[in-house]
Amino acid sequence: MNDIHAQEVAGYRKDLRNRHIQMIALGGALGTGLFLGAGGRLNAGGPGLAIVYAVCGVIGYLMLRSLGEMVVHRPTSGSFTSYSREFLGEKAAFFAGWIYFLAWVTVGIAELTAIAVYLNFWPIFQEVPQWVLVGAALLVVLAVNLLGVRLFGEAEFWFSFIKVGALVVFMIVGIVVILSGHEVAGHTPGWSTLAEGGGWFPNGVLPLIVMTQGVVFAYAGIDMIGVAAGETENPEKEIPKAINTTVWRIVVFYVGSVFLLAMLLPANAYSGAESPFVTFMNALGVPGAADIMNLVVLTAALSSVNAGLYATARILKPLALTGSAPKFLANMSEHGVPMGGVWLTTACFVSGVVLNYLVPEEAFEIVLSLGAIAILAMWAMICLSHLGYLRAAKQGTVTRHYYRAPGGALGDVVVLAFLLGVLILMAFDYPSGTYTTIAAAVLLPPLFVGGWYLAKANR
Repeated sequence: MNDIHAQEVAGYRKDLRNRHIQMIALGGALGTGLFLGAGGRLNAGGPGLAIVYAVCGVIGYLMLRSLGEMVVHRPTSGSFTSYSREFLGEKAAFFAGWIYFLAWVTVGIAELTAIAVYLNFWPIFQEVPQWVLVGAALLVVLAVNLLGVRLFGEAEFWFSFIKVGALVVFMIVGIVVILSGHEVAGHTPGWSTLAEGGGWFPNGVLPLIVMTQGVVFAYAGIDMIGVAAGETENPEKEIPKAINTTVWRIVVFYVGSVFLLAMLLPANAYSGAESPFVTFMNALGVPGAADIMNLVVLTAALSSVNAGLYATARILKPLALTGSAPKFLANMSEHGVPMGGVWLTTACFVSGVVLNYLVPEEAFEIVLSLGAIAILAMWAMICLSHLGYLRAAKQGTVTRHYYRAPGGALGDVVVLAFLLGVLILMAFDYPSGTYTTIAAAVLLPPLFVGGWYLAKANR
């Protein structure tokens, strides 16, 4: 195992600093799921949505702590793919690595499509075909990734800085409006606004339970910190720090923002057609609010694609080293970049360009639901790997260190039960969730089984 680990980390540069790691961890959780998706969810579920974000945040934290314990045990850019191999076996590593690849490819294509939609908001881009805008965005993130991890870290730092800055400004403005008693679109913001919209659960609890799957999707990317560990100076110190600080920031930005939005305007004032932050700013009469927030959500989408291209390339390298993926995926450039993985993911993203050329209206929805299932599987593999790690510790083959997941195995079981519940909810979310779950159940098992035996035959 030590020989494989040495090959996994060979060629990488330890160029990520503390500020990069902090922003990568935070930026992974702050995406279009909050900036764009929260409006429709507030309308359907009401202020109780903040509770759903809090519960999913706790689940995400438990998952992250399990990952963090394994990262401190053995830092590697292979992240939970490597831990799956070490504690569950090669078949588990094969599934973990390729499901991670599938998750980020689908998320990347969805976000590339969203980028084109956001650019079309401005008249200057409205005459440009959607597939051209998608292709241009892909070229930008490809260049960032090819030139080394330092440039990637800087790009993610500033992408996240813009997102965090926008949320801080919104929260300050919102709190000032509430404290001053200033009316917004005929409403006086505060506790009374919650009652105007029908209370905490205007449509009952069921809509909130159903939309849990979308909230989990919004948290996709917080696991990115495990991949970044392999290119971080002193990961044993920096990764635990980043995970711990990410939690309270998620509480402040996700739960705090959603609750504040519900206090500023009645929940039924928001919609899925625009960012809830734009809805509030426009109601307040802030000039250029729509343009500013559109730039923020554009940044969030670019950040997601950039991070996905970075992570998939590094997750695939351990698979290539053990024969579970083509050997070219282990090739490293002089800049310390796994070139094979970058180009394979880019090729898959190009299929997104083609998809946007063929069916520009349906491209986003086609890949979004499949990505949600892949993310559930990805989080499940992290917890299963941690259970394998705990079993190894009990057998004495590894020694547990100071940074331990709270609750131990119980925390993993709670996360796994929660993820299973979300999958069941997706299956009953007719028609899109039902069809996607059936398609995944029919297509993915033979795809992975066939891929395993094909890789085994070519070793």
